[in-house]
Amino acid sequence: MAIDRKSWAQARARLTSAVISLGYPRELADLLARQLGSPRAMDRMVSYLYNARPRSVEMIADEMLAICADAGAWRKKKESEGAQAVYSTWLNSEERLRNLEEEEEEP
Repeated sequence: MAIDRKSWAQARARLTSAVISLGYPRELADLLARQLGSPRAMDRMVSYLYNARPRSVEMIADEMLAICADAGAWRKKKESEGAQAVYSTWLNSEERLRNLEEEEEEP
């Protein structure tokens, strides 16, 4: 089993164990794992479950939505940083700077 698949399986197992230990059905863990979508997000949910000990499915769903929103914001931030890096590289490229110098020299 590849390392990545192994980490997914382990995170899913930890999430399932946490959900069942609180008295909720395994199906809830399956739904949460599918929605969370990454080992890191699943581990955040496991930490929440063990520390907060939520008393309702609604509280679990709210936390799952918050974790998903955080992950989405992080992805957008990284995409933006990547685009900014490409733009900065272009702005500082030698070819662009030569073109600017040539434009300044022309009357």
